[in-house]
Amino acid sequence: MADTYDLIVLGSGPGGYVAAIRAAQLGLKTAIVEREKLGGICLNWGCIPTKALLRTSEINHYLTHASDYGLTAEMVGFDLAKIVDRSRKVAGQLNAGVKGLMKKNKIVVVEGEGTLAGKGRLKVTKEGQDTELAAKHIIVATGARARDLPFAKADGERIWTYRHAMVPKEMPTKLLVIGSGAIGVEFASFYSDMGCDVTIVEMLDRILPVEDEEVSAFVHKQFTKQGMKIHVSSGVESLEAGKSGVKAAIKGKDGKSETQEFSHAIVAIGIVPNSEDIGLEALGVKTERGHIATDGYGRTNVEGIYAIGDVTGPPWLAHKASHEGVVCVEAIAGKNPHPFETWNIPGCTYSRPQVASVGLTEAKAKEAGHEVKVGKFPFIGNGKAIALGEAEGFVKTVFDAKTGELLGAHMVGAEVTELIQGYAVARQLETTEAELMHTIFPHPTLSEMMHESVLDAYGRALHY
Repeated sequence: MADTYDLIVLGSGPGGYVAAIRAAQLGLKTAIVEREKLGGICLNWGCIPTKALLRTSEINHYLTHASDYGLTAEMVGFDLAKIVDRSRKVAGQLNAGVKGLMKKNKIVVVEGEGTLAGKGRLKVTKEGQDTELAAKHIIVATGARARDLPFAKADGERIWTYRHAMVPKEMPTKLLVIGSGAIGVEFASFYSDMGCDVTIVEMLDRILPVEDEEVSAFVHKQFTKQGMKIHVSSGVESLEAGKSGVKAAIKGKDGKSETQEFSHAIVAIGIVPNSEDIGLEALGVKTERGHIATDGYGRTNVEGIYAIGDVTGPPWLAHKASHEGVVCVEAIAGKNPHPFETWNIPGCTYSRPQVASVGLTEAKAKEAGHEVKVGKFPFIGNGKAIALGEAEGFVKTVFDAKTGELLGAHMVGAEVTELIQGYAVARQLETTEAELMHTIFPHPTLSEMMHESVLDAYGRALHY
């Protein structure tokens, strides 16, 4: 006899576990199925442990530049094993926190590999033993995994995915990073700040290609200034791992190929949804390039089957998955939530400098037919930024010239990943330039640049 629930969630990442908690809050008898660790990739192998590593490299940067602040730091060094251990302990602490949340909300955790076994049924396999669960509603939240190069699969020794790059056995001396999205750029920044010689190869014509062009150009300039080598409009034609390193044939924008040697390579060329071998095909669940097709409430084309998070497609962000989970569960419970939309999801990259954005870039706004007003304010015009010794960066805002609607905001510099939420709230409230201009920002703070950027769009900037 199958264990019966109101809702079963397959996968316990930031989409899955949040969906389970919200379901429990709404009185649904809920089970969550996980084959590895509660919290999924984000908590255990992504968002959180990488930020622990980046904090270490940030401190290392400050230590090696202590004289800039009137301080003396001698014999600066590091213990790689301890750096990795701290990162893993941070992940472990949060994993334990999710376990506590499951217990607090009386959610049944079922360990094992989950497979849809028919309408309303899920088979869970662990150590050769099968358990059958039943529920009227099943949410698939199985996430995604790193995409391999077709001609050079990651071996964990010389060719790494993000997962290997988080637990290095040795510090690379000369590192090749293939791909310059958020993951590639964050690892490039971490290893560079730890003293590694870093080269980035990007197939498109600029790094961080989804960001505003001015932001991409600024980061490119800063990374080059830090000593990184960057090849855009370029590709890796071959990658050969040996005992002491890797050989890479890099084809440049001029069409010429050059072979270079590196100690290690990180492949950061995107992700693959975990949608195979979970029973979707037998039930006729529609997928598009491997991603499960859903509506604004997480519903698939098969009644009773839902999907949220990375397995449903971009943007592949933890906070997107969490919000999708809440919307999906509230719809299941008959609470009539607003359908999920992607128009106001902030994106953050935790490199040095940090990058954050929400809404349309200037180019996308113009493509959409908007006549725009653009404001821009540099960190060098902000007293707090100068006092922090972080005077490199800018804040850019894009408005509709006719209505004053805030179409997008783009930031690069210190702590912008914490600042961007102000603009996300403003967009959610459908704020115009008038409300933003009349908002009082505290002094001295980095947030004052947000105000000044708005003012600048209308020719009213006060401090630059």
